[in-house]
Amino acid sequence: MTEIIRFFQDGGVFMFPIGIILIVGMAIVIERFIFLGHAKKSNRDAFERILALLQKRDFQGALNLGKTSDASVARIISAGLLRMSQSGRREDIESAMEEGVMEAVPRLERRTGYLATLANIATLLGLLGTIHGLSSAFSAVAAADPSEKAALLSASIAVAMNATAFGLFTAIPLLLAHSMIQSRTLEIIDSLEMAGVKCLNLLTNAQDALAKQRAESAHK
Repeated sequence: MTEIIRFFQDGGVFMFPIGIILIVGMAIVIERFIFLGHAKKSNRDAFERILALLQKRDFQGALNLGKTSDASVARIISAGLLRMSQSGRREDIESAMEEGVMEAVPRLERRTGYLATLANIATLLGLLGTIHGLSSAFSAVAAADPSEKAALLSASIAVAMNATAFGLFTAIPLLLAHSMIQSRTLEIIDSLEMAGVKCLNLLTNAQDALAKQRAESAHK
């Protein structure tokens, strides 16, 4: 603990804003991982329930489930079912589902972009802290005794590098977390689109079968 305190003190005033960035960034990372994990599980559970209802052609039950569920996939399929009751055209149903995906994406990507920004700011603040430390070091060395200049300059440069080291220590994990969160987000978006296509095929097949039955009944 003493070494950590000394590390912060030697790094200068820029260590504190970098520390704040680290705390804020890690809070965003934890929140996003929890949110995306919950979204993935709820979407999977809701899709399995809705798919079972659609296979039984219980469209009203699937629509009611979509209205009451907080899963994005449920709202997307519900939008498609609602449009199907108004228009039987596949293009209209597909358009309604695509709108649902577009509404879900901002919630999935919320605050993720801040991580890359915070990582860049931490790196720049670390460099700025090092430059400030070097400037102060050279100013102090200029007024020092000639015999002490080399030792004083070496010690000052080592201290000034603390800010850059801490900036990189903050930026690297945030960039890695940003990449992982983006990958998880894209995985969920792809699963939403895949679920929409599966349900759309079921709906159009059911419509075709119903139209065929009506045609056969009318022919008889």
